[in-house]
Amino acid sequence: MQVTMKSSAVSGQRVGGARVATRSVRRAQLQVVASSRKQMGRWRSIDAGVDASDDQQDITRGREMVDDLFQGGFGAGGTHNAVLSSQEYLSQSRASFNNIEDGFYISPAFLDKMTIHIAKNFMDLPKIKVPLILGIWGGKGQGKTFQCALAYKKLGIAPIVMSAGELESGNAGEPAKLIRTRYREASDIIKKGRMCSLFINDLDAGAGRMGDTTQYTVNNQMVNATLMNIADNPTNVQLPGVYKNEEIPRVPIVCTGNDFSTLYAPLIRDGRMEKYYWNPTREDRIGVCMGIFQEDNVQRREVENLVDTFPGQSIDFFGALRARVYDDMVRQWITDTGVDKIGQQLVNARQKVAMPKVSMDLNVLIKYGKSLVDEQENVKRVQLADAYLSGAELAGHGGSSLPEAYSR
Repeated sequence: MQVTMKSSAVSGQRVGGARVATRSVRRAQLQVVASSRKQMGRWRSIDAGVDASDDQQDITRGREMVDDLFQGGFGAGGTHNAVLSSQEYLSQSRASFNNIEDGFYISPAFLDKMTIHIAKNFMDLPKIKVPLILGIWGGKGQGKTFQCALAYKKLGIAPIVMSAGELESGNAGEPAKLIRTRYREASDIIKKGRMCSLFINDLDAGAGRMGDTTQYTVNNQMVNATLMNIADNPTNVQLPGVYKNEEIPRVPIVCTGNDFSTLYAPLIRDGRMEKYYWNPTREDRIGVCMGIFQEDNVQRREVENLVDTFPGQSIDFFGALRARVYDDMVRQWITDTGVDKIGQQLVNARQKVAMPKVSMDLNVLIKYGKSLVDEQENVKRVQLADAYLSGAELAGHGGSSLPEAYSR
């Protein structure tokens, strides 16, 4: 535009005090307009629909490019100060499972249930009310969250993730607002042509009641009510403070938990939530363990024997068992390095400490597995809380401070 104005000033002629552009200059102006429509310039990367930069930071960068008249005192206010900080408007909740390596086992039944639920929510089935929420519940340590992550990666979905800790706040109503905001965020992704889902981890831990001693707060009540409202009106979810009817894409919700009987009963009814009890079979447990020990060259028959040796353990027990096998090697490294020098090797070192692979045979795995089981039994056997709270438990011959090596 500056070149065009300069050309008109040189080649134009003055008629009645006004400058009239010549035909050649007009032709040049038309050429500039045509080229800008095609978006062929070097500034194409900042055009609307192409620019992916941070608008709030762009506003701040223009601070020194305007007159001080439009800036507030000491630079605290004015037209070129960012209204929002990045923590307030940039999503930190979208999960990416690119770091999950291939080779892990996905239960066919689990993948089937999750895929059907997500597909039904994106379909327009005639006169069918599809539950918006899929509740996956089961025992502790059975790999519910990891199976969901594998299924999401298989489907090519990067979900918006919420945890149980975000369902409670010191400010009343904040968790309910956060649920609506995250739901709308997932809906915007779907509107742009990519599949998305809202994934809530451990819903019962954040919104359920774990016995009579659990305090039922306003946030618990509003979280349950908000999820019920979203399940009933999935295409009309309004942001906090906005009251207008705006139809948005439907977002399937997947949540995990240990016991959904602790949740508000109207929330988990069949019209709103489809429930799936995840109890891995023997084949599922063997398949998951094959993924856990895939780097250790453990044969399938050894994995089957290991699973049958500890039938009552959860799946994460075998992950902890694999980590426990490295204890002897780490202990030897500490002895060779010196206890007073391990900090120099572990923190801010030029090279990270790398351990060679440990030979894992069935006998070694069973030995460490039994040590883990013994620690579990100690937790169940030595319940000091009952002794401390039931009365004045003092040190003495029959007290809890007596070493176990002594006979009572």
